[in-house]
This record gives sequence, structure tokens and C-alpha cells, in this order.
Amino acid sequence: MRMIRSGLIQASSTHPGDTDPSVIRTAMIEKHMQMIEDAAKKGVQILCLQELFYGPYFPAEQTTRWYDITEPIPNGPTIQLMMETAKRLGIVLIVPIYEVDGTGIYYNTAALIDADGKFLGKYRKTHLPHCHPGFWEKFYFRPGNLGYPVWETAIGKVGIYLCYDRHFPEGARALGLNGAEIIFNPSATVAGLSEYLWKIEQPAHAVANQYFVGAINRVGTEAPWNIGEFYGQSYFCDPRGQIVAEASRDQDELLVADLDFDQIKEVRDTWQFYRDRRPDSYGEIVEA
Repeated sequence: MRMIRSGLIQASSTHPGDTDPSVIRTAMIEKHMQMIEDAAKKGVQILCLQELFYGPYFPAEQTTRWYDITEPIPNGPTIQLMMETAKRLGIVLIVPIYEVDGTGIYYNTAALIDADGKFLGKYRKTHLPHCHPGFWEKFYFRPGNLGYPVWETAIGKVGIYLCYDRHFPEGARALGLNGAEIIFNPSATVAGLSEYLWKIEQPAHAVANQYFVGAINRVGTEAPWNIGEFYGQSYFCDPRGQIVAEASRDQDELLVADLDFDQIKEVRDTWQFYRDRRPDSYGEIVEA
């Protein structure tokens, strides 16, 4: 059996959002470093942090002060720290931060670091919400422009999708076609409009593409915006779309699950979705 011990971290913000952003960043990194150390002690081989992990979900407002916590990838201090940490602990890390790629050019990005500390690449969020009060991402980010890469890591082939991306099956399919065995979706989503979709869409991606999915959501209510409760419930689902491990709704938590990657071949040998695809008939999807 090719068993991979995998982990997700969901966490509440340490400070109200009207605190100096640099203070929040420092505190959130310290908080997550403790949880990363805990994951390594539990034998986790690959670990994913939540969307924009070192801050609150600041797109709840529109103000330029959050530009001050952007960092280049991989040469910024946070990713350099995580590269050192991954190498020291022998763990693959997915680290979502606020990226700067030139003056005034910002992205919502997740970096992938292998267990030897090598930076493998990054995924930039492709689909940006700007449709509900409190989700003003087009104020802060350019749309991603790196496609849907999949990387060979110490534990297998890994892809990344980010939060609102999960509403778009096209990218989830592209990740599967690019060879992903597991994808991670770091998120920041609140109770209400989309909560009922939380356990429908991503298991559906897992079924349609016959890979594992790790879905992460933060917890708590973030003042002063109070746009709603981030309801946690981070989970792993298998290639059959079954949720195999789930975190609490309202607590900081490290979720750990042992995932049998041999199951991917077993399921694909049963359901021949990739064999039976008809890409020659799908032109209307991209022409519309």
C-alpha cells in the first residue's frame, strides 16, 4: 500500500483586522509554526495551510494598507522560512500568501515546497470573487496566469486550487489531466450562501477526476468586518468522493489522515472516465 499521511491546518486569526497588518502576519506565522511542528511530530508527510494563512481574510474591506504584507515568491521571508522548515522536518508544504511580482502587481498565491526544502513552484488563484459584500478580491489581486500545474513531490503528484476556484470544474479537470493524485484547496469561506456547496463540489471534483482532495477552511469570526462565520470543517475526500476525515466547525485544528494512493488506480480501473472522455465534442465550452 502507498499510504501517505496528509495534514490540513485550519486556524482563527490572532488579532482584529484593524491591527497593524505586519503585527498580524508575525503572530499568525508564529501560530502556524507551532502547528507545523506538531504535524511533523505526528508523522505528516504533506501539509497544507489555509488561504492567505498569515493574515485575516482582509478582502472583507478595500484598503491599500494590506499591500504592505505582500512578499515575493520564493525569495520573500515567509517562503524562505517555510523552505528551511520543510527541509528540517522532511515535510512537503503548501503555503498560501499574498504575492508581489513587481511594483503594484499582486496575486493570491500558494507556494509548493518539497520535503528537501526545494521550492517547486506556485499556483496563482485563477478565479477571483467580487460579487458579495466582504469578498472584494479584484481590488487586491490580478487573476492567476500560470495555468494548472502539477508537481512531482516526495509523496506524489500534487496540484493546487484556491477557494473560489472550486466553483469551476474546468480547472479541476485540467489538474487531473495534468496528472494530479491529490489537489489541495485552501479557502476562506463563511456560513450562508455557499456552505451547502462545501461538501458537494469538491467531492464531485474527486469523483470526476478520481484523485484525492484536501479542502481547507479557516475558523472564527473576524472583527471589525464580521462578514460571517468561517465554519472550518476542513476535510479529505477520496477518489470515490467519500469524506474520509473531517475537522471541527469552530476550533483551530490540525487534521491528519492516512490516504492510500493505490486507491487512485483501483478507482480509475473501475470507472473509465478518462478513457471515455470526448474532448472533440467540448469545443462549445471554451467558445462560449
